Amino acid sequence: MNRNLRWTALSIGILAWLTTPGTSEDHTISEQAKAIHARGYVWDGHNDLPWALREAGDRNFTKLDIVQSQPKLQTDIPRLRQGNVGAQFWSAYVPASERFDGTAFQSTMDQIDIVRSMVEKYPSIFEFASTAADVRRIRSQGKIASLIGVEGGHSIENSIGLLRKLYASGVRYMTLTHGDSLDWADAATDKAISDGLSPFGEEVVREMNDLGMLVDLSHVSSATMRDALAITRAPVIFSHSSARAVADHPRNVPDDILPLVKANGGVVMVNFFSGFVEPRSAIIMQKMFDIRRELDVKHGNDKEASKRDYQQWKLAHPILPGEASIVAEHIDHLVRVAGVDHVGIGSDFDGVETLPKGLEDVSCYPLITELLLRKGYREEDIHKIMHENILRALEQCESAKKLN
Repeated sequence: MNRNLRWTALSIGILAWLTTPGTSEDHTISEQAKAIHARGYVWDGHNDLPWALREAGDRNFTKLDIVQSQPKLQTDIPRLRQGNVGAQFWSAYVPASERFDGTAFQSTMDQIDIVRSMVEKYPSIFEFASTAADVRRIRSQGKIASLIGVEGGHSIENSIGLLRKLYASGVRYMTLTHGDSLDWADAATDKAISDGLSPFGEEVVREMNDLGMLVDLSHVSSATMRDALAITRAPVIFSHSSARAVADHPRNVPDDILPLVKANGGVVMVNFFSGFVEPRSAIIMQKMFDIRRELDVKHGNDKEASKRDYQQWKLAHPILPGEASIVAEHIDHLVRVAGVDHVGIGSDFDGVETLPKGLEDVSCYPLITELLLRKGYREEDIHKIMHENILRALEQCESAKKLN
């Protein structure tokens, strides 16, 4: 079919779906699900609150005091408590474009400082964690264990020394790429440069193993996934990815990679963003990174113009939110192919705008427990998905580190 005709057909289909009367899913949470959820806790693999605060111009939580309800955010302390979040990888993200002007590493350190500032400002709620043992101890005290993950290998500016500095600053995972391919690792949403990892990319993975830093394969190409899984001697994670067999987007993990993840002991932590998990939205979103890149080239240094045109593109290509059950479908598929020991939760809250109905913010995790119960999951398996699998992966990563 002609590309224009294909998109026209898709648009007609979306319009028909939007205008067809229907009933929403039942989001009632049973007493059984509430009790099970309360007996465990959620360890989420990816939350972009630090970037949301940076964008709001509030690095010090003065305008957006998260001890109070913050409707403009998807994360605040009251809702973290409602969701029973017990551990969180906070994302230290900066745009990949910063690698061109040499500011990526310093900007990443600034994002790390936001996380540390949050822990210092709310010491009765959060405590910084750097090991699995820290997480266990902090959880025993009823606090939220706060860890840091760097979203994108561009942050190390092609320097193993800077990678070591990130680890020394408390970073416990690094996503090898973000949306753009680097000269040492290919991204899922960009043209390949190395057909996976370059020799330097392999060195990065080995150094991360030596340090005890989790290798995060969200955002990377399938070839990069394969290369990293062949090299690493510690479990990998996908901090915020989903199942490509359920929603066909290159950001998701294909079925042929999942047995490798199982053999590795890794964990795929399911993303909630509608553009990656809702099948129809995934079709629309396949062009997102290309459009952003084209607009950046078109506007050069005029970032505001690029941002404006991108917002206009998004308005013309609305993302369908879908229902919460689609996230449970991704979890269930990953469990069936990779096994229940290799699935987790990585919401991407405060890094995305459109979320399935019922999963709009960090208070909503109990609904996942409810949906898994409806699918017949046992309590012990729900706790594995919610926190035990990522705890085990971090422990094994620490055990694999090089002893100096």
